[in-house]
Amino acid sequence: MIDVLIDQKNERTSYVMDFIFRARGLDYHFLFDSDKYLESKNLKLNYSSIANLDFSIGQSQLLLESTVEDHDIKLGSFEGEECISFDGESDPLASIFFVLTRYEEYQSVKFDEHGRFPYEASCLSSFGWIEYAVCDRWAEQILRFIGVNDHQIVREVRIVPTFDIDNTFAYKHKSGKQKILSQVRDLIKLDRKRIRERKKVRTGEKDPYDTFDFIERIGKEFNEVRVFWLVGDLAPKDRNLSLGIPEHQRLIQRMAHTVKVGLHPSYASNGNADHIRKEKERLAKVLDTEVIFSRQHYLRFRIQDTFASLIQAGIKHDYSMGFAEVPGFRSGTARAHAWFDLNKNEVSELIIHPFVYMDGTLNEYLELSIEESKNKIAQLHREVVKYGGDFVFIWHNETIGDYGKWEGWSDVLNYSLNLKI
Repeated sequence: MIDVLIDQKNERTSYVMDFIFRARGLDYHFLFDSDKYLESKNLKLNYSSIANLDFSIGQSQLLLESTVEDHDIKLGSFEGEECISFDGESDPLASIFFVLTRYEEYQSVKFDEHGRFPYEASCLSSFGWIEYAVCDRWAEQILRFIGVNDHQIVREVRIVPTFDIDNTFAYKHKSGKQKILSQVRDLIKLDRKRIRERKKVRTGEKDPYDTFDFIERIGKEFNEVRVFWLVGDLAPKDRNLSLGIPEHQRLIQRMAHTVKVGLHPSYASNGNADHIRKEKERLAKVLDTEVIFSRQHYLRFRIQDTFASLIQAGIKHDYSMGFAEVPGFRSGTARAHAWFDLNKNEVSELIIHPFVYMDGTLNEYLELSIEESKNKIAQLHREVVKYGGDFVFIWHNETIGDYGKWEGWSDVLNYSLNLKI
């Protein structure tokens, strides 16, 4: 048991203490009396306005507030570890809350072409922290500060492969307007390769995006595989096959025997609970079971709007937490954690599952080679193994078949699957 002295219990303080202690298999108890704190024989932490006690940590105002406020954010330090200084007070507990809740995103007026909060606007960019699980680092530094032994800390690690199905097939089963537009596009671009491939698929050759046997094999090896299916209406950014195609339905049902199928809310649905619910019910009808997992298409979300809409639509677990531009730890951890709704100043029922890297980040955004990608993945994996959590990564059915610009990249996926934990 660890005794924690505070002035007053609130939602924010409890949230941070749960992350520091309970997430690592440690129990704690709040004290509100300094005399009892002094008498305690347990390990203890002072996070109160009384600053002259043993095991005291400087207290900023962030965890004492109930609304989103402006603070002067600068680089600080605690016990030799960089953290955030709030209005001149270095506070590792408030640092955890700030990064874990993505506090800065509620205040941002900067968004990219898809309406996403950009990495370059984050303190994780300005302080160079994106490839470090900073919330876990701060938590363990606090534990060492109060005398917790390393062997007392629980650090479970899992490999969690996930796949987004934006385009079930490149050519197969496409018809009507979708087929005509695709063919016209190929003719305008004089894309002879696609024209030849389309003819081959029409005569029985396997579609280049049909890598579902591979995903099934992975699903039989790993218990936690998630596959997120785009089932939204046809739109410029949402171009998957219709669920009205029986073969499409049967494929989804087949995959559900070996992997957990979740919703890939369409680009057009972002922030609209009714729209998300419609797509969720559409997929649930095919699966004949409730759909509770999701990941945003294009990783397009604004925390305060999107996550609230997911909850309203009945989603329980979201896997969107990460940047498209860079790999790493957007919420400062690889551990699944409850979303803290800053607008309501309370812990929500939605569980956030951060991902560490995405295929397109490595190949398209950063333009890394296959070997450079493996090295980056190994580095990120070491961080997760050291501090615990789920090594979640994103691939797409169209990127794992060594097709086109993804030639040879299945080797990177296999490398990830074979990492030791």
